[in-house]
Amino acid sequence: MRQRLLLALVWACLLAGPAAAQDSPVLRKIRDAGVITLGYRIESVPFSYLDQNRRPIGYTMDICQRVVDAVRRRLAMPDLEVRLLPVSSATRLPLVANGTVDLECGTTTNTADRAKQVAFSITTFVAASRLVFKKDAPIHSIDDLRGQPVATTLATTSIEYLHRVNESHHLNMQILAGLDDVESFRLVGQGRAVAYAMDDVLLRSLLANAPDAADYRISDQALTLEPYAIGMKRDDPVFKQLVDGVITDLYRRGAIEAIYRKWFESPIPPRGVNLKLPMSASLRRVIAHPTDASDPRLYR
Repeated sequence: MRQRLLLALVWACLLAGPAAAQDSPVLRKIRDAGVITLGYRIESVPFSYLDQNRRPIGYTMDICQRVVDAVRRRLAMPDLEVRLLPVSSATRLPLVANGTVDLECGTTTNTADRAKQVAFSITTFVAASRLVFKKDAPIHSIDDLRGQPVATTLATTSIEYLHRVNESHHLNMQILAGLDDVESFRLVGQGRAVAYAMDDVLLRSLLANAPDAADYRISDQALTLEPYAIGMKRDDPVFKQLVDGVITDLYRRGAIEAIYRKWFESPIPPRGVNLKLPMSASLRRVIAHPTDASDPRLYR
């Protein structure tokens, strides 16, 4: 009796998998093409970047791989192909919006404006935007940048913040935008900018790999709070429910703790650098009470 019941449950799952794709445009596309496409970042350590073998790895990539496993089970397609597509801060959202990328596995902040283009998963990380600058620079707050050249990265929430505060505080800053975080940080090293505004965890990663890291300091004052999430196509509640279910399960079972330690509190490829970054109180609250809220005030 028990064996017959178990067999019935297995067959129900197998039959329900492909059928469930009918209610999800994204799952239907994945099933028909036999491919799921993940967008990854080249240098967003430790979330999404290339290892010594040019293979995308990282904290967000690990979470996305758990989603891929769930999609394979849902569609009963154990051999589902995974296509990996590099994206930048400028191309990531358009590629999700037009359906080229199914899961954007990088360092993307969930904002109300961006949610008009794409959908976001439950929050996977909470960062704070800060400034990095040379230790001898007399910088204590954003107001100390008045009339100065300041660097940030193209198509990020940090550049939006700088433009907004520049206008509201009449700071007359010259805002320089690099194509990626490495290029933007280099502007400070070259003396072309007095500071670089970006999420603190990314700043720590840059300094951890910089030979002259001792020459720099990260501001104590946080400019903004940044809830990171996985981007996916809008108007597909079935697919979003699947993605959110995977993340919620990682939180509920405590499996996220091991993933976090692997990337933030252990030596990571390719140089064996340990960021030594304990989990923040904000992220622990998200794990205890999962949310996909975009309002940064809810993460304080």
